[in-house]
Amino acid sequence: MQDCLFCKIIAGELPSTKIYEDDYVYAFEDIDKQAPVHVVVVPKNHYKNITEVKDSSQVGKIFDAINKIVEQLDVKNGFRVVCNTGEDGGQTVEHLHFHLMAGRKFGWPAG
Repeated sequence: MQDCLFCKIIAGELPSTKIYEDDYVYAFEDIDKQAPVHVVVVPKNHYKNITEVKDSSQVGKIFDAINKIVEQLDVKNGFRVVCNTGEDGGQTVEHLHFHLMAGRKFGWPAG
């Protein structure tokens, strides 16, 4: 997608601090960290949100990457993975993405 912020980051058109990359997934530090560790994990294929994913193996590839990032960053003690979907769900960039956060205790449902 031409105007997609995350597509531009994946393509290297915008700077990011890369944490992980494979053939299917790109992960980078969030610029508005909500925890000491805050990584945005995005599929390289553009999906507006999770409702556009028709092949569940794509989500499996993202979760495989998340597991590798958890190992890489050594946050196995506890972490949170969030996928906001749609305006009411708090999604601000229309490219499917997951937030991996760690390094602090989290409350429920907010915080």
